Amino acid sequence: MEILSPGILSLIQDSGRRGYYRLGLTDGGPVDPQAHALCNRLLQNNAHAATVEVTLGGLEIAAGVGTWICVTGAPVPLTINGNERPRWQVLRVAAGDRIALGHAESGCRAYLGVADGFRIAPVFGSCATVVREGLGGLDGNRLKAGDLLPCTAVAERAPLRLPPGQEPRYPRGVTLRVIPGYQEAHFPRLQQRRFFACPFSVSQRADRMGYRLEGPTIGCDIEGILSEGICQGAIQVPADGQPIVLLNDRQTIGGYPKIGSALSLDCAQLAQQTPGAPVYFTPISQHDAHNALHLAQVFDANRRLEEYRL
Repeated sequence: MEILSPGILSLIQDSGRRGYYRLGLTDGGPVDPQAHALCNRLLQNNAHAATVEVTLGGLEIAAGVGTWICVTGAPVPLTINGNERPRWQVLRVAAGDRIALGHAESGCRAYLGVADGFRIAPVFGSCATVVREGLGGLDGNRLKAGDLLPCTAVAERAPLRLPPGQEPRYPRGVTLRVIPGYQEAHFPRLQQRRFFACPFSVSQRADRMGYRLEGPTIGCDIEGILSEGICQGAIQVPADGQPIVLLNDRQTIGGYPKIGSALSLDCAQLAQQTPGAPVYFTPISQHDAHNALHLAQVFDANRRLEEYRL
């Protein structure tokens, strides 16, 4: 497939790069893993298969082979040869067809997949693109006009879709469940109450590395710590008191104090927010966090797909 227009930001992503923190390499991978996984499941692909993560829309592609595609995630208008087509559904395309994703009506990131996935050579076990590290994708960079995405011609696929009304929703605003960290004690009680009681908003400086928030200043009795490993969802509070929720392309170590870590399920919802969206925090125990993750995994594993008439 040939990229005609990459839109604002389009990246090749698979399920992510694991086991290389010791080399300073972060995870990468889709910031909305549920939408990415459902795209591959609908296409009957391997769960690790590569898709294109499209931020805010605007992607245009020309198909070079006959195959099947699917678009999931944020509600972006989808057209094939100018004809509007449904998302969350496997669609047949022929060589020469033009696929276009409009701009997101809500949410932020959509995923375009093809049958058997895009054939991108892995780097350190993954083709996930991390632009900051220059790894994955096509030469470690964002997609650009003229790029060719290798994929195989596929004649047969079960025409699957999510049942109407069962698609995930992407409302504006999110409440992040936070597991308090061991550095929470360095935030005075008044600052903790302010953090959990007051609204924040997504700033213009929000990307795949981390979502910087704007709101009341959160004070801490230390300005920095010895650099240590950072998990996905870690909430750093730098000297300006404005929290940063770290996501997939975060650095592997950091020296800002952390008040806690956001539940990974909620990080995916955060990554679907655009600048100005409200963000709230609420505490959650480790036990309740594990339960929430297990329930979400069971729900997704048992999510019903249905065939439709071509």
